[in-house]
Amino acid sequence: MARIIFYFKGLFWFGFLALISTACQRGKPPQSSSPTASVATTSSPLASTPSLAPTVEPSLTPLPLAARVNGYEITLAEYQAEVALYRSASGTDLAPEDEQRVLDDLVDEALLAQAAVENGFEIDEAMIETRMQDLTVQLGGGQALSDWMTMYNFTPLSFQLVLARSIRAAWMRDQIIASLPREAEQIHARQILLYNADQANEVMTELEAGNDFGNLALKYDPLTGGDLDWFPRGYLPAKNLETAAFDLEPGQFSSVIETPAGFHILQVLERGPQRPLTPDALRVLQIKTLQEWLETKRAESEIQVLLP
Repeated sequence: MARIIFYFKGLFWFGFLALISTACQRGKPPQSSSPTASVATTSSPLASTPSLAPTVEPSLTPLPLAARVNGYEITLAEYQAEVALYRSASGTDLAPEDEQRVLDDLVDEALLAQAAVENGFEIDEAMIETRMQDLTVQLGGGQALSDWMTMYNFTPLSFQLVLARSIRAAWMRDQIIASLPREAEQIHARQILLYNADQANEVMTELEAGNDFGNLALKYDPLTGGDLDWFPRGYLPAKNLETAAFDLEPGQFSSVIETPAGFHILQVLERGPQRPLTPDALRVLQIKTLQEWLETKRAESEIQVLLP
């Protein structure tokens, strides 16, 4: 049940927000009379909170925390619920790096939600009501949602507050990526990818002797001939590979370029000053933009990890 509220970080966020993000893609369902599907306006503080509210009801006894993000508290219970959902989805115990990813995702979500508040985004009761109704329909009724919340130790109010945080975070995500242009300078290239330096140097010798790049590319990649299609700056995972590609003119090929994937020789086939981005290229640039925003925000923020 990996949550896909954001398409970044390999950038899947895990846990109950799979339900939230999936439900939010659907049309508004019929009104439900289930008490679990409604939000009591007398108890919800979501509509006008000037800052992120705590994720739990006030208590005389301080609750154990997993992290504090610029003063905003992520409870240990919430973190444990996310871990349990991730474990349920994967069907196995989590490695330490997976547990760290869960915490990182919660921190990132808090940073985005805080930025949404700072940018004036407001949540009203209707938003929460609609999301709760969506979840009720998706899970099969009010009782099913109530049972699910109980299983993961959410009270109605704490669930609404965490839901509000996710809505804020999703809004902020959309603002960050909205400014990305839908067109960019791009090149159409192909490559010969090899896995040891000696073989790569042998192929380079053949190319320099006049052997056809296309024929050699088909020899080492019979399926695609090494075709990388059109791509913009920021698309390739290795910066040195991208730099070499954009330095070439059509028909030219590069020297041997080493990356973690292997040894590459590139040839540029065409250049286009402005071309529409493919869906895949747009998604990659959105991921990169969001990652850079989060890295900057983390560096500016006070983040305390408080796991026992």
